[in-house]
Amino acid sequence: MIALKIQDIKDFMSKLLIGTSFDTFWLSEASVTTSVTYTIDGSLHPEFFDTAENEILAGEHRNYALWRDMKPFCFAVMKGKKTPLHFKIVFLLSRKNTEKLLLGSRLPYSCDDVFGLFVNFQYDGKNLTCTTGSSLKTFTLDKSLDRVWDEMIQKFFRQQQIACEPV
Repeated sequence: MIALKIQDIKDFMSKLLIGTSFDTFWLSEASVTTSVTYTIDGSLHPEFFDTAENEILAGEHRNYALWRDMKPFCFAVMKGKKTPLHFKIVFLLSRKNTEKLLLGSRLPYSCDDVFGLFVNFQYDGKNLTCTTGSSLKTFTLDKSLDRVWDEMIQKFFRQQQIACEPV
């Protein structure tokens, strides 16, 4: 796990809410506090979808909403003359991208071993921080997955030209 401070909040927010940089991440949860607090649980409810849609979701092993589908709601809540008092957004790496990460890094895990690879963004009214996290379905003292995930997020930030520094 690493903690990073986002240096250019305005640029980051543009990439998050208007751009496409984070569109393929799954949204685990979001919370935005303005005059009230808005909370989104990104878990999908299969009973809402028809059979064809459920087959697509099952094929993707997806049980969370895509950020690209949820960001208009978050943008609507955050836009305006005043900045939010606080927000927290938790993304989860898709199963497909988790598989790519595991294969590319030659880690001894399968996708079925991984509960999730998370990236958390938290704004406190002044500072925006990012923390990473990983969760395996079994206990291990091996931190190789954490290191690979942390490196991937930092590489992603460089590719997206997101300026950050260690906290």
